[in-house]
Amino acid sequence: MKAHTRETQSTMTPQKSIQFLKEGNQRFQNNLKANRNLLEQVNDTSDGQFPFATILSCIDSRVSAELVFDQGLGDIFSVRIAGNFVNEDILGSMEFACKLAGTKVIVVLGHTSCGAVKGACDDAKLGNLTAMLGKIKPAVSAVTTPTDASLRNSSNLDFVDNVSKKNVELSIERIRKESPVLAEMEKKGEIKIVGAMYDINTGAVDFFD
Repeated sequence: MKAHTRETQSTMTPQKSIQFLKEGNQRFQNNLKANRNLLEQVNDTSDGQFPFATILSCIDSRVSAELVFDQGLGDIFSVRIAGNFVNEDILGSMEFACKLAGTKVIVVLGHTSCGAVKGACDDAKLGNLTAMLGKIKPAVSAVTTPTDASLRNSSNLDFVDNVSKKNVELSIERIRKESPVLAEMEKKGEIKIVGAMYDINTGAVDFFD
């Protein structure tokens, strides 16, 4: 499989880009990698890059976007931060990726048993981590069940995963609200902004409707 070129990138639509990611994740689940020569892709992309997707994911070592979507060099922009939340710098990176570099889809990818989300659920405090986890706490508050405080912590994995999904949804809301550039591109159909969850037990990515 060759690296994307300006010509192949131009044929990608938002929906086709999502389909490419879904097919790549299916290959990953089946342990079937696309046939690609990475060193050849190094050479092919030396004069430019033409990715089709931008993926915001967690730093979790089990959730490498290139691996779980079976993509090669030059295929995706990968933005990683613990808890896959959005801030000004990440929005700027996404605006570059879509408006200037031509990617067709933004995927906010959460995952099950997320350590950052667990920390936010437990109100963990440690140096700069304290402020970082504060970015995830709105998702904790937005998940209203269970109401029993003893069940609203990292020991309840269903609660943790529900908070992770809500965190993805709130991140997408922030992208649309705080980036007029990306909101306008989506309105025009030039890009699509979607959420998804990666299951660390199965390797499957579930895209939100």
